[in-house]
Amino acid sequence: MTTIAPLPLADRFVLHDVSWEGYETILRELGDRHVFVTYDRGTLEFMSPSPKHGKVSSLITRLIWAFTEERGIAVASYGMTTFRREDVEKGLEPDDCFYIANEPRMRGRDNIDLATDPPPDLAIEVDVSRSAMDRQGIYEALRVPEVWRWADERLTVFVLATSGRYEVSAHSRALPGLSPGGIERFVRMRQSTDELSLIRQFRAWARPGDPT
Repeated sequence: MTTIAPLPLADRFVLHDVSWEGYETILRELGDRHVFVTYDRGTLEFMSPSPKHGKVSSLITRLIWAFTEERGIAVASYGMTTFRREDVEKGLEPDDCFYIANEPRMRGRDNIDLATDPPPDLAIEVDVSRSAMDRQGIYEALRVPEVWRWADERLTVFVLATSGRYEVSAHSRALPGLSPGGIERFVRMRQSTDELSLIRQFRAWARPGDPT
């Protein structure tokens, strides 16, 4: 029997004893609604993003696009795609995700199946509402090489080690030359600078030869 465990925040709740088939049915019913659905071996969490969550995640995405354009790096963005694997009974949606090293392999692809396709090279996590799930453990199980986590006005870069666990890194492996401190500085500017000016300043900073 499925049981419901309400959480303190109104924008989030958890179901227990949900089968894999039930999880996939819920995903189909939700369709393209902007809801994060995290699944881990029978436990399922729904979470709707707050305005702050949406603002920060969209800004980080814009900065990544600006950086890759200035550096001439080909990327493929899949947004808030659901990534799941039945063999490990885990699934989730990042705020955004990018194929970079694997962009040529995924070029022109509209569908992803982790049974045959690689996971995204980079996933973005904006942790404002504090998920009750072990999302980092799910990313490890899905073998996502790099995860950026924004929390408490700080960006932490996690890279997947040979041990299969994440380690904190001072630099991005997926986007060499881009440090978490650089992203932090410009995301924090959102509180005092309009986004057009912010992106223009970031582009000048990101151009080859400029300090990162």
